[in-house]
Amino acid sequence: MEWRHKNLISLEGWTREELSFFLDQTEYMEELLNRPIKKVPALRGKIVVNCFFENSTRTRSSFEIAGKVLSADVINWSSSGSSASKGETLRDTVWTLEAMAADGVVVRHGEVGVPDYLAKKLKKASVFNAGDGTNGHPTQALLDLYTARQKLGNLEGARMAIIGDVLHSRVARSDIQAFRKMGVHVTLSGPATLMPENTASLGVEYVSDAREAAGGKDILYFLRMQRERQEDGLIPSIDEYHRRWGATDSLVSLASPRAVVMHPGPMNRGMEIASSVADGPRSVILEQVRSGVAVRMALLYLCLGGVR
Repeated sequence: MEWRHKNLISLEGWTREELSFFLDQTEYMEELLNRPIKKVPALRGKIVVNCFFENSTRTRSSFEIAGKVLSADVINWSSSGSSASKGETLRDTVWTLEAMAADGVVVRHGEVGVPDYLAKKLKKASVFNAGDGTNGHPTQALLDLYTARQKLGNLEGARMAIIGDVLHSRVARSDIQAFRKMGVHVTLSGPATLMPENTASLGVEYVSDAREAAGGKDILYFLRMQRERQEDGLIPSIDEYHRRWGATDSLVSLASPRAVVMHPGPMNRGMEIASSVADGPRSVILEQVRSGVAVRMALLYLCLGGVR
């Protein structure tokens, strides 16, 4: 397949065939990571800038490792130690990145639309969305999709429940796009105060009762819950939230026998997930973390024109 995507802003424009092809490429990248000597010259001479306006450990580290394994020169740029903290505008940032001759720019920002803005302003560099506001987190969705396929095989007809704070979750939006394209039926559950107004427009159904939502599902995806949601009056209490929508052994037991438990991390144990579930036999949370490097390797390789 000829790869047609220069940037990754969202997965909206990706076809099912492209997702399948990408997952196959990720599998190849994972094979490289399992070799004694991991480094390959696929992106030698390319410059990748990790441009993070929000704190991140997993995403930034996995992009950095992915670039370095492929022999790209990786520069970590953060707003706290840059001119952005002194009032530099996004447009100034664009000029700086172009002056650095960046081939790829990985951007995370608290405002919706910043990756799209950079993609339109940068003349040559590819732009990769590492999370923008509550809008999307497409590379997280890709690694979730890859992990689920590795565990369950063909995802056509699989059933998935996404449980928690969907309203403020960029992960949920990207996961809905990705999994639905692969033929997965998606159900949302959580407090009504933490749901988008029109869930039907997303092509999913909403079930307030988590036990009903989890029943017979093949994938249980629990979203991270911010503690300030209680302060904002959006949940009654942490204990009540955990009892009604948290990943407990009782809730997970209602899923299908082959079901896997997923979480985007970092976890709030005892809030949205119990330790017995997070560390239990159905959990693939560590596999999600491991998949992150291979997924971002495949993305950099395909979009930056890497060579074998």
